[in-house]
Amino acid sequence: MSRIGRLPVEVPQGVDVNVKGTHVRVKGPKGQLEHTFPASMKITLEQGVITVERPSDEGAHRALHGMTRAVINNMVIGVSEGFEKILEINGVGYRGELQGKNLVLNVGYSHPIEVAPPEGISFDVEDRNRVIRVKGHDKALVGQVAADIRKIRPPEPYKGKGIKYQDERIRRKAGKAGKVM
Repeated sequence: MSRIGRLPVEVPQGVDVNVKGTHVRVKGPKGQLEHTFPASMKITLEQGVITVERPSDEGAHRALHGMTRAVINNMVIGVSEGFEKILEINGVGYRGELQGKNLVLNVGYSHPIEVAPPEGISFDVEDRNRVIRVKGHDKALVGQVAADIRKIRPPEPYKGKGIKYQDERIRRKAGKAGKVM
């Protein structure tokens, strides 16, 4: 049996979960999320605990079992605590700033790049315009928005200039062979 799929999902205080067949709606202080899962999964809510069961030990059912439980858990955590991704900007003259809700990036192009947050996402800029926090209640959306921001100027391997995740390690390359010391 799936080690992840068989774990129950505890529903914290202040979070409302509604299960109708395979459609799950989770509402909490940070927002509301809903998702429809594959019909083969059996999702039950009893006394503040959500459990997911699968019909057989087929490979496809085993994969869906763990994924279904993980998505439900992320929905519950998202509406109660929220998620965030932290990006760092490295480079001389590179910076990010907020104009209203929009993020404006000056990262070496001839023009500033403006990023409008989708619904449910907010930006914070700290540490002298070098650290960007992407916050929201939908884990997938937070990750996608952070990836889109990073894609604007990915870090390069020679000087490390660009936008990177906070915990990302950039593999550095040596410069020209004639400059070896």
